[in-house]
Amino acid sequence: MPDFEIFKGNSKKILKMFKHDNIIVIFVTLLAIVLGILIASSIMFYNFQQNSDVIQTGVYIKGINVSGLTKNEAIKLVNSELKKQMNDHIELKYENHIYYLEVEQIEAKFDIESSVNYALNIAKTGNFFKDINQYISVLMTNIDIEPILRYNNEELTSYIKSIESNLPDQLKEYAYYIEDDNLIITNGVNGAGIEVDELKKEIIDAIQDISYTNKYISIPTYIQYPKPIDIEAIHNDVYREVENAYFTTEPYAVFPDVTGIDFNIEEAKKQIERNPNLEEYAIELIFTKADITVNDLGKEAFPDLVGSYSTKYNTGNKDRTTNLRLAASKINGTVIMPGEIFSYNKVVGKRTISAGYKEASIYQDGEVVDGLGGGICQISTTLYNAAIEANMEIEQRRNHMFVPSYSEPGKDATVVWGSTDFKFKNRRNYPIKIEASVSGGIATVNIYGLHTEDDIYDLSIDTKIIKSTNSSLVVESYRAYSRNGIIEKRDKLYTDTYKKH
Repeated sequence: MPDFEIFKGNSKKILKMFKHDNIIVIFVTLLAIVLGILIASSIMFYNFQQNSDVIQTGVYIKGINVSGLTKNEAIKLVNSELKKQMNDHIELKYENHIYYLEVEQIEAKFDIESSVNYALNIAKTGNFFKDINQYISVLMTNIDIEPILRYNNEELTSYIKSIESNLPDQLKEYAYYIEDDNLIITNGVNGAGIEVDELKKEIIDAIQDISYTNKYISIPTYIQYPKPIDIEAIHNDVYREVENAYFTTEPYAVFPDVTGIDFNIEEAKKQIERNPNLEEYAIELIFTKADITVNDLGKEAFPDLVGSYSTKYNTGNKDRTTNLRLAASKINGTVIMPGEIFSYNKVVGKRTISAGYKEASIYQDGEVVDGLGGGICQISTTLYNAAIEANMEIEQRRNHMFVPSYSEPGKDATVVWGSTDFKFKNRRNYPIKIEASVSGGIATVNIYGLHTEDDIYDLSIDTKIIKSTNSSLVVESYRAYSRNGIIEKRDKLYTDTYKKH
């Protein structure tokens, strides 16, 4: 009897253990089935996501929802929305002066395609766990992709430098020129320089911020100090040994006369040291004239007309006409050897009352006012176009702030004593001679030299307006190569921005 009771009690325990184990097995089995379904579903979803050609939910580009769109649909949508929202120009301010930068001028645009490609590849690295985690994260919190802004850095730098050269208190370095029997040296003047990198960043940030609402960007500047007058360097540049002019025909070559020029270096240094803050100094020059000059050689030395251009002027404005004639007379007869650089400011000299210049209309601070030497930019503009036709290499040239009356936009060349010059290099194999005249309402510059086999094209400046708004005009200029009246090719010269009146 006791043994039976013991067996009966143990059997109950065994039965309970058996039922408990069955429950665990069933639970584990169900859990395995659920996990299996989840894993299988995840794998199926993952494979679908990896091969999907649409952007997943929760993705934005520059604040624009591109969820569920194909690549082409996303590119089209983002381009359309950004075009509506973006400013087409940025306004810059310095003191009371406003300057306009057209966004197109620096070729600024967002790289939308790269952003869309990035969006399409979200959660598609090929790593299952990483991709699933990224997919869920984007789905829960969203992602806003900032597209890369691409722009022409050289054009932006050039535009900023053009603003700097037009600032009302721009830096003026010391300069010098020869007038009559004296070397005139003008002292430099402190001026404003633009913090180029800082302004670039502000401009780019403003373009990137399509909701940009500030009316102006204040142009950041610093004080620039002119270089001290270097008498030794000036002497090295001015000094000349006297030489007679001559030319040969076999082979053809012209050797211009050289007037001997010298001055007392020590006396010049003492004059500056005694009064270091004078506006200008007059240093007496010692000249030795050549016995035979280029003008004595006659037309045979420069047989061919290689460049010519004319502009019209108002004969009723006598003072302005006087300035035109003075400037033209300064460059008339100038001979430029192969590889030599012509500087308009150096040849024409400072515009002063003593040199005979008169008060005439000029642009200053956005207004037409009377200024000494007004009008001489017409001669530099006429020379610029003739130099292009003669196939000269332009070294330095700036456009006016406003389109001048005597020139089409993109074809002008402004000059300002001490800051803005017009320079070109004679890249022909032979010397050239400039002849300039002002008469009967026409200012003309002719450039003579020798035609060669390379002169197969007629050269000129061709322009194209790329932007015109109520406030500004943007023009591209090209050196055009024509034969029989048909332009065969073009070389880019400049992109110019003008303010409108």
